[in-house]
Amino acid sequence: MREHSLTIPAPERWGEGIVSVEQGRELELEVRLESVHEGILASGTVDTIYDGVCGRCLRDISQPVEVEFQELFEYPGQETSDFELQDDHVDLETLVRDAIVLSLPFQPVCSPDCPGLDPATGDRRSESSGEAPAPVDPRWAALQELTHTESAPGAVQSREES
Repeated sequence: MREHSLTIPAPERWGEGIVSVEQGRELELEVRLESVHEGILASGTVDTIYDGVCGRCLRDISQPVEVEFQELFEYPGQETSDFELQDDHVDLETLVRDAIVLSLPFQPVCSPDCPGLDPATGDRRSESSGEAPAPVDPRWAALQELTHTESAPGAVQSREES
């Protein structure tokens, strides 16, 4: 068994959504390599930081991510496997990349209670000035008047009112 601690830069941008690990961002790896009958068992953790924008308010965010991984690198043979030993070496790049990309949030937020953007003004709700909401679309104003009027005497009542 061998244990290694490595700090290496990300070789390329990892992630295609609104957050990703940028090229050159430091990856801190703690890896343990164990010899087993079928090959080499690689297990460990990787710590890094992802960058992107909040899915609600579009603020820039940069948050840490820690991922655990474990995979068996098999000796070359007749069976095809996802990970094989190559000249007695273990290539962790694909394993680490897949673990990080799969752990990135699909809808990241700057904080769990982020209120997002105001649909009328487009401003962030947390920074809104407290102004009154925008007026109702004039095409719907006639319908709003119906909710404020009393029932006329002799008017037909709907099923809900009776």
